[in-house]
Amino acid sequence: MKLNQLMSVFALPALLIAASVTFAANKADVHTTVKFEGPKANTGTAMHAYENGKSILRVSEDFKVPDTPAPTWRVIDSKGAVYTLDAFKIKGGEKRMVVVPAYVPNIAKVQVYCAWAEVILGEAPFSSPVK
Repeated sequence: MKLNQLMSVFALPALLIAASVTFAANKADVHTTVKFEGPKANTGTAMHAYENGKSILRVSEDFKVPDTPAPTWRVIDSKGAVYTLDAFKIKGGEKRMVVVPAYVPNIAKVQVYCAWAEVILGEAPFSSPVK
């Protein structure tokens, strides 16, 4: 009886420590770009992290999606290859998060691209490529 009580007293702190270490490790795996710079996209940053085994990009809360016909997520890898992803504007709102396909080897820059006018509205590089 005493042994079970003693074990339960130590189990909760051990569980809390394990959870905090896992949270800290996940938080450390978030990479953030510098601020977006460009003619229409010049606020906020992009963040990269892995969630449930998927490579995810998000924009910060202060990022403003440009008021243009077709603002689109684009990433550039370390060799300069361009990958056009999803539109920022979707029916009913904005797509402020995108899953990066597995075939993208790494991400050196995140761009906001106007697919309609075919111009770069702004870009934000990482300090070193992420993936």
